[in-house]
Amino acid sequence: MRTVHIGLAGFGTVGSAVFRNLQSNAELLARRCGMRPEIVAIAAKNLSSRAGGAERAAARLLVRDLDVLVADSRVELIVELIGGCGVARRLILSSLRAGKPVVTANKALLAEHGREIFIESRRHGAPVWFEASVAGGIPLIQALREGLVANRFRLLYGIVNGTCNYILSRMTLEGAGFEEALREAQAQGFAEADPTFDIDGYDAAHKATVLASLVAGGCVNFRKVPVEGIRHITVEDIRFAQRLGYALKLLAIIRSLGPNHVEVRVHPTLIPVTNRLASIHGVTNAVMVRGSVVGDVEFSGPGAGGDATSSAVISDLMEAARHVVLQKERVKGAPLPQPPSAVGSVASRVAPAESIVSRYYLRLGVLDRPGVLARIASILGAAKIGISSVLQPEGHEGRVVPLILMTHDARHGAMLGALARIRRLPVVKSRPVVLRVETFES
Repeated sequence: MRTVHIGLAGFGTVGSAVFRNLQSNAELLARRCGMRPEIVAIAAKNLSSRAGGAERAAARLLVRDLDVLVADSRVELIVELIGGCGVARRLILSSLRAGKPVVTANKALLAEHGREIFIESRRHGAPVWFEASVAGGIPLIQALREGLVANRFRLLYGIVNGTCNYILSRMTLEGAGFEEALREAQAQGFAEADPTFDIDGYDAAHKATVLASLVAGGCVNFRKVPVEGIRHITVEDIRFAQRLGYALKLLAIIRSLGPNHVEVRVHPTLIPVTNRLASIHGVTNAVMVRGSVVGDVEFSGPGAGGDATSSAVISDLMEAARHVVLQKERVKGAPLPQPPSAVGSVASRVAPAESIVSRYYLRLGVLDRPGVLARIASILGAAKIGISSVLQPEGHEGRVVPLILMTHDARHGAMLGALARIRRLPVVKSRPVVLRVETFES
């Protein structure tokens, strides 16, 4: 049976899980795939903090220099689990230029330098697999690249950050405030000590960029993706949304606007309580895909964690190993077809944030006096924004009361202009809260 030799870069939570699960499932993988994967070198700073038989075995394979993985003639493919965009980028580019296929879970690197990486991949005939970069253990990338290859992807939306979903779930189900829910997420290990990357939406935006590149068929520029986090979300808005029949989730939303043209955004979103995603709680991820042939397909499961993510890495690793074996055994002179990446090297156009159309939830703190609603409606009407419903709860004491408006579809640029005028009204006494509303009916 053919043995494929692997160089592993990184031995953190995911790297150690990959090593451990490869060892424990070696015979199963060999029987199923007809190949035996073997890690022959591990580039990591330190393994001493990790105990156990698998880690002691890994220590014997430790090398200190990443360049060894590329230079070592035994290593036939590279698994990059370092993270970040500095050292990892250099390693991947060096590996591809050496003709060695790469498996990575590095969503940030793919989002910010994907075009460069895929150009080098094609130039040197060394494919890149990246299933674990989005949605942890859910086989979403493979489904988009292979299982649904007959489809144009009209719409893709979902929950791709477990930390934010946990926080919003606690706020929705238990009435916890944002800070309390965040502290609980940190205590449970679902949020980092510095949670900025998650709660400000950047992690979800990196994942959305990777998915948008698959939807569009060309690389999407991460810096053009509108991103909004959940720091400003309050229990008050969640409760008002529930009264109106909506749940609040941080969503990545991607719409195809034509060949190499895509709308992509990440922000808190009101969705109908009847939508399947409204019932996805905790750290679970879930993504809905609307294909031109298959219709709507749902994916859900664990979006993070060492074992879940290692499952996706090992799946890619075995596909990469199969490619290596075929490349070694192919008839001389017959080029091996590249595995489907579905990401072209051209840059896709991204719809500007101002042009994106959606409905809106708008909460204002206004003086409780006649004519206030008429003045606000006049400004919205001048911006061609229609009001679909109004909620002004009773029982609020004092001169300032909440006023909640739901709008019809409006361009984001028009809403921003209207909000600037509304904020200047003397009767508006607090900063407006604005959330997008999506039904995904078309």
